[in-house]
Amino acid sequence: MPKSNIFLDSSALLAGIISAQGAARALLLLGEDEKILLTISEQVIVEIERNLARKVPKALLFAREMIVRANVRIERDPPAAEVRKHHDWISHAADVPILVAAMRARVDFLCTLNNRHFIEDPEVSMKSGLHIGTPGDALAWVREQLANPVE
Repeated sequence: MPKSNIFLDSSALLAGIISAQGAARALLLLGEDEKILLTISEQVIVEIERNLARKVPKALLFAREMIVRANVRIERDPPAAEVRKHHDWISHAADVPILVAAMRARVDFLCTLNNRHFIEDPEVSMKSGLHIGTPGDALAWVREQLANPVE
């Protein structure tokens, strides 16, 4: 059975790193146990490190360790030309590379805490072909996949 592949944007990954509990942390633990695949892009790494360096510099080493322990796959950022092709798929320009990276990685689910740009507009999910939701939504979806495996 293929494993569910979840793309974490920086908000979801950061939540999993800084919280000792909750759905985002549960996803990281499932990645560590190799129950699911977790994917991020280079942009997510840059955003996480920039935010932690500014807010909690002592957490940088821990964040890197969590990413490695969770077996997170890091994909290259999409080419600028491809990002430009999808510029109108999401209202916030800075989120377009994240959406395109998730599409290119052929993930099953894009996990984010960015409700306004990713979740509240159903067109984003329809155009991208991705399930998009919060860490709680992603965890519920993963549990459903694990309970009802497709051979």
